[in-house]
Amino acid sequence: GLDCPMCAPRLVLLLFLMFPESAWPQPSFSPSGVVPTPSDLGPSTLGGTFQSSSEGTETPRALPGISTAGPTAVTPSVPGNRTMDLFPVLPVCVCDLTPGACDINCCCDRDCYLLHPRTVFSFCLPGSVRSSSWVCVDNSLIFRSNSPFPTRVFTDSNGIRQFCVHVNNSELNYFQKLQKVDTINFQALAAEFGGFHFISTFQIQSPPPFYRAGDPILTYFSKWSIVSLLRQPAGVGAGGLCAESNPAGFLDSKSTTCTRFFKNLASSCISDPALDAASYYNFTVLKVGSPSLFLLYHCSFKVPVTLVSQAASPLLAGNTCQNVVSQVMYEIETNGTFGIQRVSVSFQQTNLTIEPDASLQQRFVTRFRAFEQNTAASRPGPRSGNPGYIVGKPLLALTGDVSYSMTLLQSQGDGTCSEKRHKVQFGVNAISGCKLRLREVDYSHLPQEIYQTLHGKPRPEHVAVFGNADPAHKGQWTRILSRNCSVLAMNYTSCCFIPVSLEIQVLWAYIGLQSNPQAHVSGVRFVYQCQFVQASQLQTGVSLTTLVTFVDITQKPESPRGQPRVDWKLPFDFFFPFKVAFSSGIDSQKGSVFPILTMCLLLHGVLYLDT
Repeated sequence: GLDCPMCAPRLVLLLFLMFPESAWPQPSFSPSGVVPTPSDLGPSTLGGTFQSSSEGTETPRALPGISTAGPTAVTPSVPGNRTMDLFPVLPVCVCDLTPGACDINCCCDRDCYLLHPRTVFSFCLPGSVRSSSWVCVDNSLIFRSNSPFPTRVFTDSNGIRQFCVHVNNSELNYFQKLQKVDTINFQALAAEFGGFHFISTFQIQSPPPFYRAGDPILTYFSKWSIVSLLRQPAGVGAGGLCAESNPAGFLDSKSTTCTRFFKNLASSCISDPALDAASYYNFTVLKVGSPSLFLLYHCSFKVPVTLVSQAASPLLAGNTCQNVVSQVMYEIETNGTFGIQRVSVSFQQTNLTIEPDASLQQRFVTRFRAFEQNTAASRPGPRSGNPGYIVGKPLLALTGDVSYSMTLLQSQGDGTCSEKRHKVQFGVNAISGCKLRLREVDYSHLPQEIYQTLHGKPRPEHVAVFGNADPAHKGQWTRILSRNCSVLAMNYTSCCFIPVSLEIQVLWAYIGLQSNPQAHVSGVRFVYQCQFVQASQLQTGVSLTTLVTFVDITQKPESPRGQPRVDWKLPFDFFFPFKVAFSSGIDSQKGSVFPILTMCLLLHGVLYLDT
């Protein structure tokens, strides 16, 4: 209870200050295009109360940016037992298109006879509810809201939470006024609201004097003085028939496959240009994509197509059509806006048996790469990270000046060792094995042969510290530690001591910022295990095993400490009163017990605050 007579007026004044006139319950609106259900809305935010929507947060179709106004549904927040119309009917219902029937999602259609249309319709059409205006910022920027307007927290399609404030802009719900047009203001209104409707032919811009990504590549046939396009036939239809008119796109490296059918292969063997390799390089390629520049500088803009593989002409021999093109591969080197610098082509050919309805499947490959001025320099291989390794990318090894991927054994279908090998993937522990068949057993060189089989050809000497290591910089590579099997000299006629397994141990760690750590290799060791094998066992083969183990040795830094504590420092003569009190007799200092007790309590309080 309140005892003083002034308490009641103060309480009323306090409530008035807490809830100003603009903060009393008002209708709250959703952003444009979003109509939250009543179950999703949760408590509204009025009078400076921050609202969290961690549960039941909508994903707006078009989340407002800095300021957005549009027709939305009305979701009022009603205190107490007050009742309001959730969807007030507008004077003009623009979506009521069917007289005497309910139009779907038209929340202002009186023919629907719905008190709360939002509970029935999935959304409200524009123009059927009142408009609203929202101002939104990133939710992380808001600590506490003291806005007198309703606020909400929405999540957009990208998962970004937006804190939105509904602005009480009643002008949005007013009808627009018609413009008065007469002979005086016609030109002014046309200049203010009008625009260009037609584009003259002379305003069309000419194409740029260089290729852009996706542009067709121009070719030139000097024999007929014709400018054409570089073709890359592609399969169309259910049968994958070759479409000759498909052009190759600039910087678009891709591979296509199509099928050709021949009614009379005997006559098509020599006459069909699609089977002859010469038809794929008997032209030149234009360096830039501008025919006008080519006509102006005829010779300097032609790039010949270089043949890098053997390509014989088709030959009909008996019942076989020989030297038929089965694969065409173009490699094109580009130099930015300077255009195409080099073009090379290679072929794969096959033989076809002449029979009714013969067919041929052809493959066309176009590859683009950056032009290199110094062709003698070794072309860098692909990276496994930049700079840190990426889990799943190959572990890079180095022998001499050549970098490659470290590999493990791979078996064929019958379990024997294959020439192909598995790549070691960074961060992925793996084990593989196979059986090595020995054709001729040379006991003196057998261990070296098995060593070579286990670690591959050539033997890895260094491992890249980071995934973007350059073979030319030796400081970016670490030497591999190796522990081979050692045994004393023995008689190789009866048995031998050979390696049977290789374990690759990789120590790695994260370095750098914890927000963006980079994985690097700290060290690699090859550990071989050997055993004695009788000469009779070597005839059936030797079972070999390779495995790789990655060990994370990351040493994380200490977590940040708290705020610095107060360093209490006592005066130099702080303990002087105590020394005086205790140095004198008790009888002579009977009256100083209370000051001493006071000082002890003060000291205790200071130490307590410090701890």
